[in-house]
Amino acid sequence: MKIYRRPKKETWKELIQRPTFKKENLDDIVDSIIQTVRKEGDQALLEYTKRFDQAALDTLLVSREEIEIACTNTPLPLQKAIQTARQNIQRFHEVQKTESQTVETMKGVTCWRKNVAIEKVGLYIPGGTAPLFSTILMLGIPAQLAGCNEVILCTPPDKNGKINPAILYTAQLVGIHKIFKVGGAQAIAAMAYGTESVPQVYKIFGPGNQFVTKAKERVQQNGVAIDMPAGPSEVLIIADETANPVFVAADLLAQAEHGTDSQVVLLTTNEEVNEKIREQIDVQLTQLPRKEIACKALENSFSVIFRDIKTCMAFSNAYAPEHLIIAAEKAENYTELINNAGSVFLGNYTCESAGDYASGTNHTLPTNGYARNYSGVSLDSFYKKITFQKITREGIQNIGKTIEIMAEAEDLFAHKNAVTLRLKSLK
Repeated sequence: MKIYRRPKKETWKELIQRPTFKKENLDDIVDSIIQTVRKEGDQALLEYTKRFDQAALDTLLVSREEIEIACTNTPLPLQKAIQTARQNIQRFHEVQKTESQTVETMKGVTCWRKNVAIEKVGLYIPGGTAPLFSTILMLGIPAQLAGCNEVILCTPPDKNGKINPAILYTAQLVGIHKIFKVGGAQAIAAMAYGTESVPQVYKIFGPGNQFVTKAKERVQQNGVAIDMPAGPSEVLIIADETANPVFVAADLLAQAEHGTDSQVVLLTTNEEVNEKIREQIDVQLTQLPRKEIACKALENSFSVIFRDIKTCMAFSNAYAPEHLIIAAEKAENYTELINNAGSVFLGNYTCESAGDYASGTNHTLPTNGYARNYSGVSLDSFYKKITFQKITREGIQNIGKTIEIMAEAEDLFAHKNAVTLRLKSLK
């Protein structure tokens, strides 16, 4: 990790830029995959699965028997852990339900809004070096709570054509039974446009590699909604003199092991704290199975020493991290200074891993600075909000003149006439 000491504010813009890993012809590759899937359907999915996942499949849909076997093969301690996480995530998202409220904006003019579930949603779950069964909880639970009619799941198989048992166990636990063995950009294309086997959906959720991310970007341009723009995972930690260096180092490495393109950032006001954390990173790194991945991520990461915590908070807001950890005994004192962050973790015992798995909050969060203008996934992500209005005879008399004047000022006389004719009918 690089170290910066009290960088001037005019240099922050350069520091907050995320590392870029450009794939040659990424756009062309993804566009070609999408077009081929749209044209050839299931046949294209089977061929891409053989090419990219080295799996020769006869069918894409996971059978009921495969799900039952997976449930049997998921260890009981893991099942119990997943069930506990499910309970917490469900509790947190259930309280996000809101009742429709009716407002009389003026006498005889009534307006209200109601939530309507998106009918068909698709979940993408990575299944490579880290099969993210936890993401099924984060996406499947709010989808079910919202009342989405159809929820499908796509995830890549291994070379033997199998899906990780924990993925299948978790999917059936939250009521998802349409599971397809397809990954990558081709899975996004299948959900966006439909094939003989994979139903078309109206909104696509879930993380993935650069091909998945680019495919989501492409289908969004063609009218299919996605959860949010995405980039590599990241964490920013603000550590004061009360921080535990062992804990902070562990949190930095937890994020670094996500992928070689992940980024971790440490901000502190204390040289000694910075040095102790860096020493702990070296110690803990040697014990990690994903050491090589974490090392690559650390090459793109940095620490900054500032004069005071307020400056640390200002830099964090400029960076707009996916995950923000305030490693301090009195972390709550700084919450009012936070403007831009996906999810915030307060205090020395609040590890980011808790949010990833089981505390209850959603781990599908805006990355790459999008926390400036996007929220993480919530129950609202699975709703459309439809507005209604009802105007009585008295109401049109009260509001009519206002509408007529405004419509005429915009030279929209048919708009004005729609009011004028109603008013005349009441004389």
